[in-house]
Formats: sequence, C-alpha cells, structure tokens
Amino acid sequence: MRRLALALAASLVLAAASDRAAAADAQRGQELYESRCGGCHSLDANRVGPAHRGVYGRKAGSAPNFAYSTAVKNSTVVWEDRTLDAWLTNPQAVIPGQRMNFRVALPEDRTDIIAYLRQQSGK
Repeated sequence: MRRLALALAASLVLAAASDRAAAADAQRGQELYESRCGGCHSLDANRVGPAHRGVYGRKAGSAPNFAYSTAVKNSTVVWEDRTLDAWLTNPQAVIPGQRMNFRVALPEDRTDIIAYLRQQSGK
C-alpha cells in the first residue's frame, strides 16, 4: 500500500512538471534570463559564471575555458529539465560545494528560463 502511495505521488509530481514544461514560454524565459541571470552569465561568454549556450543536455562542469569549482567538475549532473529546475531552486542541494548562490523562487519562472536555455541549446 505504501509503495502504491509513493508511486502515485511520484506520478503526480512528474505530471505537474510535464504540464509546466508544456506551458513553458521561452520568450518570457529570455526576459527572465537577461534580467536575473545576465549579471553573471551570458549565452556565449564565460563571465562570473560559465556560458550557457548549449548548456541543456551538457554535463555540469564541462563548458570550455571556465574555472569550475571542484564540486561541479566532479559531479555527474547532466543539465535537463529536472536537474535545471532543482539547480535553480537550490543549487547547493544539487551539488554541495558549488559556488552559485542565486535561486529562482517561482516554478513558472524556472520553467520559462529552462525553456529558453533548451531553445538556445537547439533542443
């Protein structure tokens, strides 16, 4: 019975995430990215944070010519909807010891930023 309840709960969480992804607005995501992420990140240039073009589907810590923390370089995280959402919610929980201290509180904002990053990665 407990397994059934856990499976049902997991299904509901995944369905909600799928619904958010389907309703994602990449254009709004671009506006959010530019206003919230642009101080440290760029699509094509490493700044305080690594360049983001092509980030969707890429292994964490693998953008060329960026000095990642040891924690990020050694992680096995691959950036996709689920991992990017978790990262933008609480980066420290995803990769303890990383250096990013910024969070995006609203799920719809995270979904739109992820849609923009996916679009800019050709996915």
